[in-house]
Amino acid sequence: MAPTSSPLVSADLVWEIVRSNNAYLVKRKESGGIQFSRDPLNLTNKHARKYAGFVNDKAVGVQPAEKGGVKVISKKESAVQQPAKSTNEVTHRGGQSTRKIYKIVASQTAKSGYRPDLREAAVARVSAVRKSQKDPKPTPESKPRGAKAKKIAAAS
Repeated sequence: MAPTSSPLVSADLVWEIVRSNNAYLVKRKESGGIQFSRDPLNLTNKHARKYAGFVNDKAVGVQPAEKGGVKVISKKESAVQQPAKSTNEVTHRGGQSTRKIYKIVASQTAKSGYRPDLREAAVARVSAVRKSQKDPKPTPESKPRGAKAKKIAAAS
């Protein structure tokens, strides 16, 4: 018997069952009961049906790679019942320009008709990952102002 592309249970039913308690859910009572997600296929880390990668048949995730690179993970719709084969990883090296990576990620998510609603979130996640990989600029020494500046000018 050939494997089918449709799952045995709908994604909506899975979300209704696991939305209040799952391994990726992070609840914070101190911040007014806000809920986040640690799902690697969740681009915004919001606990919402739209972004939940483990529930949707099509999902996209962006993670940092070694040497300033970015790893884009997408879920294969054909291998939903085979978790080991269900993801496709593409690594973009750190030497590529950031705008080129934006274009590649945008076309991978939207132009091919995969998940156009996640294009903006995917590009924003790539931007955040690339920004976090840069070394921070050194803070310049503060210039003396007012009375201190007059005192230093008079001394020299």
